[in-house]
Amino acid sequence: MPLDVEKIRRDFPILGRAVRGKPLVYLDNAATTQKPRQVVELLAHFYGLHNANIHRGVHTLSGEATKLVDRARGKIARFINAPKPQTIVFTRNTTEAINLVARAWGERCLKAGDEILLTDIEHHSNLVPWQMLAQRAGAKLCFVESEPDGTLSAETARRHFTARTRIFAFTALSNALGSVSPVGPLAALAREYGALSLVDGAQWVPHRPTDVQALGCDFLAFSAHKMFGPTGVGVLYGREDLLEAMDPFLGGGDMISEVWLDRATYNELPYKFEAGTPDIGGIIAFGAAVDYLAAIGFEDIGRHERLLSERLLDILRCEAEVAVYGPRRIEDRGGVVSFNVGDVHPHDVGQIFDAEGVAIRVGHHCCQPLMRKLNIPGTARASVYAYNTLPELEAFAKALRKAKEFFRVTSAR
Repeated sequence: MPLDVEKIRRDFPILGRAVRGKPLVYLDNAATTQKPRQVVELLAHFYGLHNANIHRGVHTLSGEATKLVDRARGKIARFINAPKPQTIVFTRNTTEAINLVARAWGERCLKAGDEILLTDIEHHSNLVPWQMLAQRAGAKLCFVESEPDGTLSAETARRHFTARTRIFAFTALSNALGSVSPVGPLAALAREYGALSLVDGAQWVPHRPTDVQALGCDFLAFSAHKMFGPTGVGVLYGREDLLEAMDPFLGGGDMISEVWLDRATYNELPYKFEAGTPDIGGIIAFGAAVDYLAAIGFEDIGRHERLLSERLLDILRCEAEVAVYGPRRIEDRGGVVSFNVGDVHPHDVGQIFDAEGVAIRVGHHCCQPLMRKLNIPGTARASVYAYNTLPELEAFAKALRKAKEFFRVTSAR
């Protein structure tokens, strides 16, 4: 059954506003998604009626807030089929979740000469933490080259595993190219070589059903704000035995068991990784976002996104002097489409789109090594979600033609 997009859109007041006198067309969902009223209202409800710190009080409000956070943790565990809620660690974002592993696992387990395996399409957040770890530990960075269409291949990856490979960290879905990775086979490959796998799921979890037990990954990182939730909340899923063996990432309140002047013992999972007061309201509202996504259903979301992505690709590929990046086959793509208009800088293209009320992303998308490989400064990027419509893509097409006109980009140029 087709997705009832108009019903969904009624839950997002921001989609009814105008930008520069034009109806807003929001196609920057890979950067952050808009929030439904159910999420916004629950956030306001918490601060209006239940606001208190968690785990630290015997009074009623503290107990209520603690129960609400515990309930949200349980929802998120079920959402990705984590075996226990204790394997869900709340962070600020995907970036912090990856840094947590690089610090708490890497500094304990990595030694000089060990190898960290990455890919050449990674977001800086799944690159820089490993660079820093390699420098501290004396480890070696190794890279799996993406295929010409930007996809990752298990066969190619196999050639880069050695007896020294300790962890393979890779994106499940490229934020720059939209390419979908074979997550299960890549995680299985790491296991075969005795290495761990960390999956950057920032672009995957909001759009596809995720089962960490079926995928077989050791760590999964993702963010609330890319899946209808608030900013400031991220998640690290980790295998329980690995989390138990890791040292805390940050020290302070709530991650302790007992403290003396010269030493401390640490709390149980997941609290030993959650130092200080978290974004309590954000975590609770994230639970509402998960409920909202589950009610729509990923089968319908996926079908709708494929329809929109195919139309986006048709629009772009029919225009002369427009370059499209990433896989040609829709089966190998998520709802992220990157393009350039002639030799016009993406920032200039983005300004024309904004003048038409169309919000797209421009730049290197935190993937500078990939942009260098493609020999471009960056791209313009459109990314769709459940509330986008085919008529909005016609507004995108109009903005694209305006950009070509304004910069006089023609096939004869």
